[in-house]
Amino acid sequence: MRESTGAGSNNPADVRRGAHLGDAAGTRGAPLILNPGQGRIDGDHYLPATPGNSRWGWWPNRQTAAVMSVDSGSVLTVDTLSHEGILEDQGRDPAAFFGARGIDRSGVLEDAVEMARDVPHTFGVDGPHVVTGPIEVRGAEPGDLLRVDVLGFALRVPYGVTSNRHGLGALPGEMPDGAEPPDTLTPGTGHGTVSVFTEVEGDAGGGTAVLRYGTGGTVRYPIAPFLGMMGVAPDVGDPVATRPPGRHGGNLDIKHLVQGATLYLPVQVPGAGFAVGDPHFAQGNGEVALTALEGSLRADLRLSVLRGPEARRACGLIENPFGETDDHWIPVGLHADLDEAMREAVREALRFCESRLGLPRHIAYAYLSCAADFEVTQVVNDVKGVHCLIAKRDFM
Repeated sequence: MRESTGAGSNNPADVRRGAHLGDAAGTRGAPLILNPGQGRIDGDHYLPATPGNSRWGWWPNRQTAAVMSVDSGSVLTVDTLSHEGILEDQGRDPAAFFGARGIDRSGVLEDAVEMARDVPHTFGVDGPHVVTGPIEVRGAEPGDLLRVDVLGFALRVPYGVTSNRHGLGALPGEMPDGAEPPDTLTPGTGHGTVSVFTEVEGDAGGGTAVLRYGTGGTVRYPIAPFLGMMGVAPDVGDPVATRPPGRHGGNLDIKHLVQGATLYLPVQVPGAGFAVGDPHFAQGNGEVALTALEGSLRADLRLSVLRGPEARRACGLIENPFGETDDHWIPVGLHADLDEAMREAVREALRFCESRLGLPRHIAYAYLSCAADFEVTQVVNDVKGVHCLIAKRDFM
């Protein structure tokens, strides 16, 4: 473990007052300003989300050079950077964007400022997300599974943003509806994007989002941080957009992949080409407005290569990304059509029940109908997602 020196505060008001949090170190998960290289770093390897280690708007493919190589079983501490506050429809100036919402310059991440200033990006052509990686996992080959154990998170900032952009979200053409208050808009951008700023109290392990509106109105809800994007490089040479998820993973937005969860990804290229991004402090199933509560995170992840019988023991003969928590197995269905995404989730659940749990297909179908929960993951990423929760207690 490495720690920076200095004392910080876990009060978001300190950022507004101008307290310097850049040197902060403290309890793992405390919502301090964690600039690159600062704060607690527990992994065998550390990868900051600086421009040299990141891609803005595009997911890696088989031709993308790795920015780091690690052995199977290594623990990686990786920084992720939220796109909220750096995009063109928000002025492409995070210091000004967050400053207009009461955040002192010392409370704005340095890598956010560098990304907006130094990295070419075309709004509406390039994807919105900042992707950290790719990372080569030595020994990973097509046909293997990459097991990603989510060990923990730290909030890099004590605030987040939820945005609704015209033509996107669950209600394009209806929302935004033009009646939003001026403080949710960014003047001079020519866009009607509504960005709702939210403070966070507490830490990654039990914090609370504080959404203020009007004169004294407040909504409070618990945060549950996770990475909206975890995935491997697909075996293609063409550019890969960040918005749609796929068999490679990517923008899955599965809210259950919190600390303690595991994601299994079918490896498509030698070395896997693992990458992360789209950090979320909280998200509801559906993610209807377009984004979750977006905010930059530091993550600890263990990357392990599984093959042959070991891979089959983990999740059977699945074809898509597959999640696991202490309580549930999580098959995933993905398709541009929500009905077909549901069907694909059922097919994946059947594959798992047959190949991993040993159920006859007709028994598995009956069980899923009676006891499994199929949830709409998100409807806003071009390719929609449905995931299934299969309770482990039913098979003990």
